Amino acid sequence: MTDPLNWLDERAEERVRAGLRRELRARAPQTGLIDLASNDYLGLSKHPDVIAGAIEAVRTWGTGSTGSRLVTGTTTAHEQFEAELAEFVGAEAGLVFASGYAANLGAVTALAGRGTLVVSDAASHASLVDACRLSRARVEIVPHRDVAAVERLLGARTEQRALVLTDSVFSADGDLAPLAELHRVTRAHGAVLLVDEAHGLGVRGDSGRGLVHEAGLAGEPDIVVTATLSKALAAQGGAVLATGRVRAHLIDTARTFIFDTGLAPAAVGAAGAALRLLREDPALGGRVLARATEIARIAGVPQPDSAVVSVVLGEPQVAYEAAVACRERGLSVGCFRPPTVPEGTSRLRITARADLTDAEMDVIATVLTDVLADARQEVAA
Repeated sequence: MTDPLNWLDERAEERVRAGLRRELRARAPQTGLIDLASNDYLGLSKHPDVIAGAIEAVRTWGTGSTGSRLVTGTTTAHEQFEAELAEFVGAEAGLVFASGYAANLGAVTALAGRGTLVVSDAASHASLVDACRLSRARVEIVPHRDVAAVERLLGARTEQRALVLTDSVFSADGDLAPLAELHRVTRAHGAVLLVDEAHGLGVRGDSGRGLVHEAGLAGEPDIVVTATLSKALAAQGGAVLATGRVRAHLIDTARTFIFDTGLAPAAVGAAGAALRLLREDPALGGRVLARATEIARIAGVPQPDSAVVSVVLGEPQVAYEAAVACRERGLSVGCFRPPTVPEGTSRLRITARADLTDAEMDVIATVLTDVLADARQEVAA
């Protein structure tokens, strides 16, 4: 009998030859590595108050949410956190999902559908890409940060409704969306702007309220904000932050809300504690950006606008070997290769944290200087 899955081996061999094979690496509680790979931007994932928030939630509610949000998966802790997060970012209401991915899928598919034009930035996160595919709308992809292209599509559309999608801070390059210009265009053409603040919340804006707030757009009725609780807020889960009527519509129609198990109480408790710490220390986001600036200087790349420092090296194998060399010398860094990034732009994705010490920065300077010099020499050869 012919093995119907033989093609998996062929594809695996192709990925090995292209330097694109992925591997899982289990993380021990203590690695001895300086973490420049995670999205724990504020360094709160092991903060005692955040841990205590998770433990208290488990003691109160148990280990799981026990069901979907519409059945038994909503606790008073969920609703309290939704209100607190919405107030923090300047939105009227919030709705928590089991992940940031689920929040984007739920929001886009519930707000789009047949008879809608969806316009998405070419660098939008994979969750927004998949949301477009599931939306049943006409989808148009515009060049990265191209407001004029968005305006042309909105002006020429025949659909009654339109939804424009963008990250606020783009996850691979760490650059910023032109939110003010995008909102001007979407409002002029009767469209809704959906902004994914996954990498903006906690880092950009007054006290970490996000790039939408920084742009003076918080609370605008034609803006929908999505966010994740797994980065600056050091937990897990996602949220949609918008008007009360958008929240009500998502409760009725968002499939990833209706049919998914509710976010576990421990994650709600941890995220709530992290949010309180962010309120108490509004300078946390500024410390992240300061460390990111230092790392960019060491790496010889332009000053970043976010916690993400992107060091493009070109070929996948060069980037992979540089990441391995960093790890062997005590640094854990991200390695982004296609299809995560375009062909020819494989890179080290280095993320700053607010709690990096001066001693750690000294190690980072020594290791990155040496590793990147070797990598760039290999690229030039």
